[in-house]
Amino acid sequence: MTQPTDADKPREREKPWIFRTYAGHSTAAASNALFRSNLAKGQTGLSVAFDLPTQTGYDSDHPLAKGEVGKVGVPISHLGDMRVLFDQIPLDQMNTSMTINATAPWLLALYAALADEQGVSRDKLTGTVQNDIIKEYLSRGTYVFPPEPSLRLIKDVIVYAWRDIPKWNPTNTCSYHLQEAGATPMQELAYALAIATAVLDTVRASGEVSEAEFPEVVGRMSFFVNAGTRFITEMSKMRAFVDLWDEICRERYGVEDPKKRRFRYGVQVNSLGLTEQQPENNPYRMLLSMLAVTLSKRARARAIQLPAWNEALGLPRPWDQQWSLRLQQVLAYETDLLEFGDIFDGSEEIERTVEALKDEARAELAHIDELGGAIAAIQYMKQKLVESHSERVRRIESGELTIVGVNAYTESEPSPLSAGADNILTVPEAVEREQVERLNAWRAARDGAAVEAALAELRAAAGEGRNIMEPSIACAKAGVTTGEWGGALREVFGEYRAPTGVTAASMPPRGNIGEVRAEVEAVSQRLGRRLKLLVGKPGLDGHSNGAEQIAVRARDAGMEVVYEGIRLTPEHIVNTALQESVHVIGLSILSGSHMPLVREIMERMRAAGIDDVPVIVGGIIPDEDAQALRAAGVAAVYTPKDFQLNAIMADIARLADPQGAAA
Repeated sequence: MTQPTDADKPREREKPWIFRTYAGHSTAAASNALFRSNLAKGQTGLSVAFDLPTQTGYDSDHPLAKGEVGKVGVPISHLGDMRVLFDQIPLDQMNTSMTINATAPWLLALYAALADEQGVSRDKLTGTVQNDIIKEYLSRGTYVFPPEPSLRLIKDVIVYAWRDIPKWNPTNTCSYHLQEAGATPMQELAYALAIATAVLDTVRASGEVSEAEFPEVVGRMSFFVNAGTRFITEMSKMRAFVDLWDEICRERYGVEDPKKRRFRYGVQVNSLGLTEQQPENNPYRMLLSMLAVTLSKRARARAIQLPAWNEALGLPRPWDQQWSLRLQQVLAYETDLLEFGDIFDGSEEIERTVEALKDEARAELAHIDELGGAIAAIQYMKQKLVESHSERVRRIESGELTIVGVNAYTESEPSPLSAGADNILTVPEAVEREQVERLNAWRAARDGAAVEAALAELRAAAGEGRNIMEPSIACAKAGVTTGEWGGALREVFGEYRAPTGVTAASMPPRGNIGEVRAEVEAVSQRLGRRLKLLVGKPGLDGHSNGAEQIAVRARDAGMEVVYEGIRLTPEHIVNTALQESVHVIGLSILSGSHMPLVREIMERMRAAGIDDVPVIVGGIIPDEDAQALRAAGVAAVYTPKDFQLNAIMADIARLADPQGAAA
């Protein structure tokens, strides 16, 4: 009889990472039901998506919130919404990650106030607030305040949590959106580490934490990263992160305890790589990306959330999220991954790749230090991200970078997975009206004097440099709303518009750009002046990558480009079109709010007498919505499948051509 070998014997398995799905939409009640359903299916932590008004400190009835309520996350306007969101979910038994940045102090204050109501001691709370404003200036765009006050707010959360919520991760340096904005692996390493050191330098300089206690603060730092399908490079990047962070903690901050120098990170694998075309290919991409952050034991993620296979089409349904959760569970429980040590230790190929990334990142970090640190280098980093993203777009256009189903192997059978009218989740328009009604009822039922007193104390604390967390918790308990909290701090700190990175970006010629330039020149001559394009970002959607690439390519094609960045009202866009006498208006909306926002812009254009100016719209737009937009007068609709930017530039020239209009 054959004797069992060591390979046949059961091995001790490590505990798996935290399983999460990124969830939240429409209402607090609907999101709560989704949370509890996912937890029942084996999810082991929550990752909460908030809608754009909540992320940017507005109430659901603010003019800028129109069309955005409940679209990309859950609206949380006050403590009552927070109660509903976590109904039947004991906070002392849950690890909760909240993707929130500018309003992170407020959402953590609401969470702490809810814990007090549940009778849960704050030192029992575990979880994370993202609380990384600097990357918002570079990529995602949900910033509110200028950089210096924003750093101060991050510091306040860190100092408060270290003392009162010690198991909480009070800031989560986020390189995820840097990669979405075009960052190379080296840039992702360098820019994320530069941001983390800017935050820790601010905490240390405040004097609110002693030198002896500072290593404890360093030990609570965490990161949120991205991983794409080039999983060898991505895995090497993660090993480089581990080494570089250990080096920074030891050499810059003098942290001696190796446990406090650990690179603690969670991950969502790359949504940028998910395709609208042949979306059934996306689960393979998600699996390969997940291997990048799980295969190497010493660089393994502590928490993973996977997008849904159809996220490039719209909001995923519960079944779609379940499929992503099952993918994690199969890897963790059915394979032997967690039974072995690090299988890459000793690999010369991996070591060379890791060391090359570290050397490049160290050089870029040194350059950022020469510029004065991450805050001073915002313009520089933004410009480099725009250039890197433009290069990625160029490689896809030229075919140098193969994307299966997009620029290669495009022949396809009809997919039964994406057939039918209900293949994505849609948020009914009534959600916004009902949320506003609940908000008005909340305001009417509270003690107005208590609200005013709490807000006055918040303003005083902000103005005097005191920590804002306890005043924010007092505001939460008094019934203050998200918009009121944000408004009070706007009065003290002011607002900010981040650089676009477009005007300084330097791009080599792209494809048949010479032919497009000739067409633009001919049209400009017939117009009697340079063809002028307005690129507008209405609403609160801060994902500006696509708009930036259109603006850069239009400039390279010879057009005059008007691009003022993110967060514009329909009224502002129409007024700018009037003042600038533009020939074409291009709107970029990725939050799902395209129908109400475009309708309002078209109505305002008719009232202003410029409805003869062609309007084009780009975003994640379902076919039926695209048809409705065209029926409303939109000249062209572009989605992620339209990746040939020169072809879009030629379309714009034809739309602006007076000969074409006359014909």
